[in-house]
Amino acid sequence: MGQTLVEKIAQRFAVGVPEGHTVRSGDYLSIRPAHVMTHDNTAAVIPKFEKMGATEISDPAQPVFTLDHDIQNTAPENLGKYAKIEAFAKKEGVAFYPAGRGIGHQIMVEEGYVLPGSLVVASDSHSNLYGALGALGTPVVRTDAAAIWATGRTWWQVPDVARVRFSGELQAGVVGKDVIIALCGVFNKDEVLNCCVEFTGPGVAGLSMEERLTISNMTTEWGALAGVFPYDEVTRQYLLARAEHFEERGDQAPRITAELVRKLDADALQADDDALYAKELEFDLAAVTPFISGPNTVKTITALPELEEKDIRIDKAYLMSCVNARVQDFEAAAKVVRGQRVADHVEFYIAAASDEVEREVKQRGLWKTLLDAGAIELPPGCGACIGLGRGTLEAGEVGISATNRNFKGRMGSRDAFVYLSSPAVVAASAIAGRITSPHSLDDKEPRAEPVPMGSGARADARTAGEALQRGSSCRVNKRPPAVAAALQILPGFPKQIEGELLLVPQDNLNTDGIYSKDYTYKEGMTPEQMAAVAMENYDPNFQKIAKEGDILVGGYNFGSGSSREQAATALKYRGIVMIIAGSFSQTYKRNAFNNGYICIECPELVDDLKAAHADDSSATIRVGGVGTVNFSESQIEFRGTQYGFSPLGEIAQELVVKGGFEVVIKEQLSAGN
Repeated sequence: MGQTLVEKIAQRFAVGVPEGHTVRSGDYLSIRPAHVMTHDNTAAVIPKFEKMGATEISDPAQPVFTLDHDIQNTAPENLGKYAKIEAFAKKEGVAFYPAGRGIGHQIMVEEGYVLPGSLVVASDSHSNLYGALGALGTPVVRTDAAAIWATGRTWWQVPDVARVRFSGELQAGVVGKDVIIALCGVFNKDEVLNCCVEFTGPGVAGLSMEERLTISNMTTEWGALAGVFPYDEVTRQYLLARAEHFEERGDQAPRITAELVRKLDADALQADDDALYAKELEFDLAAVTPFISGPNTVKTITALPELEEKDIRIDKAYLMSCVNARVQDFEAAAKVVRGQRVADHVEFYIAAASDEVEREVKQRGLWKTLLDAGAIELPPGCGACIGLGRGTLEAGEVGISATNRNFKGRMGSRDAFVYLSSPAVVAASAIAGRITSPHSLDDKEPRAEPVPMGSGARADARTAGEALQRGSSCRVNKRPPAVAAALQILPGFPKQIEGELLLVPQDNLNTDGIYSKDYTYKEGMTPEQMAAVAMENYDPNFQKIAKEGDILVGGYNFGSGSSREQAATALKYRGIVMIIAGSFSQTYKRNAFNNGYICIECPELVDDLKAAHADDSSATIRVGGVGTVNFSESQIEFRGTQYGFSPLGEIAQELVVKGGFEVVIKEQLSAGN
């Protein structure tokens, strides 16, 4: 049996793999990534690095620091934090990109840190974007970043790999954002949850690099850990253009050269024909039409004509973020707004993904076109996308955005409503003052390409949805069952834990709900302060209901969304002894174990508790009983019923016993490993 592309890249960057061992999904590996990017959260990684006992960064060429999240904040505290990060970078000889240079993920791609066949990680959930260039880009958490600084390595379990086969070609006016919105909405039953996705098939060749960047980026919201495209002619031409850019810029040691591209041509990694994929999805690009995601969820999509009929008034529109703020996106928006004005009641915010993008957009006259129409410019960075800086949504407001995430409270008030769409639709909606398509504007002369909907510009929304469903399918492949070894409990690890069960029934509970954006970048929060605000963005009554010693039982895909570590530690500090869920975001689960906090998956228990309390509409429910988790037997006992769960292996137990990954690394450094 051959290997997937993901397995081959993992094999290339694994350390200490026994000779002759072929890396497969499920393997626990020690990995040495080519690069690790941290942004504003570098300030939180530094003390972790120091607590590990590290005195210098193991390989200064490996980390990259970028300031991009809270760059509009000129408070002395934030400026001091930024100065501390810059000083640390200078001391350690690490590449540093200041506020205003752009969003970290865009910088990683522009500056050549991401190459086909490489493993590049970031302490941010949207590192999936790197997959557009044929790299394995996947998120790590802050503790992992500190460990990589200290030793060059971290641990990683190779996920299941799903293959998505694209057929057909996109219709005129349909773009990459429409594709990923459609994928999130059609395959919305966790088909790729915690998988690495490989995009294949004849339809791939017709997707531009900018469209691939958009699609790979939002595989995060789809639930995947990576979204990887193959190395092909589109990738090759992009890299050659970057090599020419570096040459014109006069780089002394460019990371991309024509010679490097020739080497990639000769030895680029690709999946074997007989590789085994956990799931295989078929998706017809020709069936994609403009769909809108939301409000406040990426899994619910509605055909654009259907929303137009509802006449949804908007208050704010956004063209920014690492998913849709590149030249192609501003070009599409400028075509729509040229000669028109943003509606009087709408604020239309624009921010480029990087200062390089902004310069090119300005040179082409696109930026001026948008400003002349009434757009409001912001500096290159995350800003309102992460709920920071100017332009965030107030209670009751409606926003339409070309960003990647529309979770409740993400872009401002949790009582606001956010829809996601392509840049052209955002621009058209800003002009009309309501959600609309470009061709629905009262045009006096042609501007943008009309957006086809099936056989006509105003095809029935149901027809569009049916065509998309017909062109989509998902097949699950079963792997040969592994032979389970007898579970050994490490000294110091509890053989069992008891606690009252506290049900949080919502599926896809995201980290914004568990630990609000209002506190994420306040680095001085004490454990007690973090505990006091846990879950407040999900349920303001949680703090009154929860008790120390409770076992929290969540729904499916618990901890989805951003990679913020505090979403795990805040619950630990609150006295919740462990979490049981139907399934977890892998990044959340990693954060938990890296901080010595136990998470286990038990869908049968979750299903039974949900059914028993189906008539209770409360966000947090005391179920009225004590559960016993037996780790020796890998069973949960509740009200006389036994529920099984996957055994916690030695790596997980060690992290809990020693209190987290920081301690493990500290011991390694002390031992000279």
